[in-house]
Amino acid sequence: MNKFNRSFLFLLILSACGEVKSTYELPILGRSEVNEKVVNGETVYDTTYHTIADFQFVNQDSNLVSNETFSGKVYVADFFFTSCPTICPVMKQQMLRVYEAYKNHPEVAILSHSIDPEYDTVALLHDFAERLGVTSDTWHFVTGDKDEIYEIGEKSYMVVANEDESAPGGFIHSGAFLLIDQKRRIRGVYDGTVPEQVDILIQDIARLTTKKTDAKL
Repeated sequence: MNKFNRSFLFLLILSACGEVKSTYELPILGRSEVNEKVVNGETVYDTTYHTIADFQFVNQDSNLVSNETFSGKVYVADFFFTSCPTICPVMKQQMLRVYEAYKNHPEVAILSHSIDPEYDTVALLHDFAERLGVTSDTWHFVTGDKDEIYEIGEKSYMVVANEDESAPGGFIHSGAFLLIDQKRRIRGVYDGTVPEQVDILIQDIARLTTKKTDAKL
């Protein structure tokens, strides 16, 4: 079992317990490399962690969204499509809880990638966001080049996001909510269809910010 799988398994076990201790430090998930170098005649080691690659998409207000948009912020990422007949409506209602908890928090944002960019136009995403009652100040619904969205999903966030004719709606994607820190590192993976998992996510976001929230679970 590789390091990412061990960390992910540990996170799932912790989440299943339903308890988050205030002193618990969130793991850094994904592939990592230990680098050796000599400083002042001494051998020292540092670790290079997996990070989210550079990206540039367009959100529901026709604004460019990139890594710079989230500079100094913690954000929660997921993948969906507006015509999804299965888990997406549940995911969006659960993500709405995250939004309500942190919509006034300057260090927190949400990034939802459409995996059906041909259908999910900027105008449609704008309407979708309006119907949810959310704004792009905190929650970005983005569209863009299909291959780029699939690639960042699978290689950076390490979740399934792709076309699949045999799947309901013609697409297959993970139901995961991914917690990303200020250094683009994955700090948590949560099932976006399970309220108890989202409870833990809401608490874990606060661990990574300097200004705490008054969020009620």
